[in-house]
Amino acid sequence: MLTINGITVRLGGRTILERTSAAIAPGSRVGLIGRNGAGKSTLMKVIIGQIETDEGVIDLPRRTRVGYIAQEAPAGTATPFETVLAADVERAQLMEEVEHCDDADRISDIHERLLAIDAYTAPARAARILLGLGFDEEMQARPLDSYSGGWKMRVALAALLFSEPDLLLLDEPSNHLDLEATLWLESFLKSYPGTLLVTSHERDLLNNVVDTIAHLERGKITLYSGGYDSFERQRAERAAQAAAASAAQNAQRARLQDYIARNSARASTAKQAQSRAKMLAKMQPIAALVDDPSLSFDFPSPTELRPPLITLDMAAVGYDDVPILRKLNLRIDPDDRIALLGRNGNGKTTLARLLAAQLKPMEGSISASGKMRVGYFTQYQVEELHGSDTPLQHMTRAMDSATPAAVRAQLGRFGFSGDKATTVVAKLSGGERARLALALITRDAPHLLILDEPTNHLDVDAREALVQALNGFNGAVIIVSHDRHMIELTADRLVLVDNGAANEFTGSIDDYIDLVLGRNQPSANAKPKAAKQDRKAAAKAREDARALKKAVAEAEAASARLTLECSAIDRAMFDPSCARPELASLPMSELSRRRAKVAADLEAAEARWLEVSEQLDQAAA
Repeated sequence: MLTINGITVRLGGRTILERTSAAIAPGSRVGLIGRNGAGKSTLMKVIIGQIETDEGVIDLPRRTRVGYIAQEAPAGTATPFETVLAADVERAQLMEEVEHCDDADRISDIHERLLAIDAYTAPARAARILLGLGFDEEMQARPLDSYSGGWKMRVALAALLFSEPDLLLLDEPSNHLDLEATLWLESFLKSYPGTLLVTSHERDLLNNVVDTIAHLERGKITLYSGGYDSFERQRAERAAQAAAASAAQNAQRARLQDYIARNSARASTAKQAQSRAKMLAKMQPIAALVDDPSLSFDFPSPTELRPPLITLDMAAVGYDDVPILRKLNLRIDPDDRIALLGRNGNGKTTLARLLAAQLKPMEGSISASGKMRVGYFTQYQVEELHGSDTPLQHMTRAMDSATPAAVRAQLGRFGFSGDKATTVVAKLSGGERARLALALITRDAPHLLILDEPTNHLDVDAREALVQALNGFNGAVIIVSHDRHMIELTADRLVLVDNGAANEFTGSIDDYIDLVLGRNQPSANAKPKAAKQDRKAAAKAREDARALKKAVAEAEAASARLTLECSAIDRAMFDPSCARPELASLPMSELSRRRAKVAADLEAAEARWLEVSEQLDQAAA
């Protein structure tokens, strides 16, 4: 058992962990979550002994093998395959010893031990793990120094998984993985024989792999049974009991629950009740957004443009006169929500750069609206922010002809108000830097957002806020992400980038996951379908559903915004000292009038959501 006994850790004069305790039973699968900067990585380093506690102790049974990825990526001339094999230190030592040993009895003992630790199947196991993480046979034989940092970290992860420690510690393991490798990792961890403690912001991984959530907040750990969705429900209930500002949201939930209870059993209203149940589930994350400006994402609305925004006609694109993708035929309209799928290295980023006009087509053509503005987000922009400058200085340079008020307003859309706007970037968390990069690329109200792995530095609550903001955005979105939850809630078109081409994927994200994992695929004896006819039918279905999906997203965004406004007014009415300044100064009569108006608008938004959701459900049936 891993026992955390009242540990306190102070770093740089700040208390990170304060007398926190928890007990993790052998074989448990625990998801360690918390806001960025809460101390998750610190706790893991305490467990492995890299950081000493100021108070308290960590207890582990003797001879417990603990596995954790070092911050330094492996390097050198060794291959990924050799590096992974060497991770099993005992096997490597025994294999070396048996080569030079002359003692027959010792040789016999060594072979017996090699059999016991399954040493002779190790090469096959190492190759399977590397293949699952994206290394084909040729890549497994190349030297480590030929790989980028992200791929080297994949090798480090493969070596850790291969060594099979008794206690496996994983800190954001999917950050350097694509969706396909993330799916493989999830499948691997489901059957891992030891105890697992994983820090992750991947909602699906936490739901599918762990059986306990350890929530780290204000230096304390609280354990919740179940996966992330179960934790979120329990946390929302606790927050609702503790916060007076949630009264309006509780009342709204109660109305929805009452409707569901009264109408679920009647055939004539069962579907409406089901739609309300869906809406109730979607409302739950909103509780985390009420009083936390660090979760703010508000993309400015662009001016309207006639479709299409971009058209690719038999285009080819690549580098140094070598095409990566060929025969690209793609049309992007102002209301499109597109997710690019495919393994890393297949050309997703190359296609994104072509659409962002950072690359020119080598063949064919690309036509784009002359008035179109594009906001292109990459991790490089986060890394290239000047650490000694503040968000205000960054935005002032980017909006050099704008007024100070306009600069402040754009920063405020992304949670940088007050002191946050004048805090140097070096002191911002990774999530805050990502929000600043998003604020910078959207300063001109782009018509098209291209987001390449926007969630890598965001915690779960911030990811949910980003999903809601994207669903309320009036422009087009192209997203590259390994976050299935985000793809499922924001994308209505899937484009698979594979084998030098980019083609529409006609199924859902669940269908794609099944394809990657080899599940539920047609049998070899199944009659082939008319692929062209199916593609046409699927394209028509998407076209018919697009307007409905947009209406659903707009109604959801309106409901979320109005619910937050109700909560803010309620707080001003019952606790003016904690209210927003513009509301705290209003008389009670004006607050009551505003409350009634917002409540009426909220009811109308809910009714609209139910109406279009029902139409969308019918279209999908």
